[in-house]
Amino acid sequence: MEIEITPRAASRLAQISSADHNPALCLRVTVESGGCHGFQYLMSLTDMSKISRDEDTVFESEYTNNSPVPTTASSEGSEDGNAGEAYRAKVVMDEPSLELLKGAKVDYTMELIGSQFKVVGIPGAASSCGCGTSFDIKA
Repeated sequence: MEIEITPRAASRLAQISSADHNPALCLRVTVESGGCHGFQYLMSLTDMSKISRDEDTVFESEYTNNSPVPTTASSEGSEDGNAGEAYRAKVVMDEPSLELLKGAKVDYTMELIGSQFKVVGIPGAASSCGCGTSFDIKA
């Protein structure tokens, strides 16, 4: 099971981590029941020290000079992120959320109404709402 972190998302996570002076910062994506289509995903920033090594999967994408390396799943966090060095953009998901979002991409979009991290290309989604955070699964 894999989740891709797009170059835009990796770049934005690197910027946030640098501004917060926290190389252990990661983006947590959680799926809950609700929304207008049955499921909705929620995103929050958290520290790698707060994740569960038993229940969470960490996906990483190295970001250096606008050239991210392909995403890999890992059970170990990286402390990279100092200025001038590679930064490892990290996305964390629990198993139930990962089951629903496997094969999707975490992207960062910039639109007239604002900018946000977004999950796109959910393979099992039958439809989604206009805001893009709510979806239902093919039967």
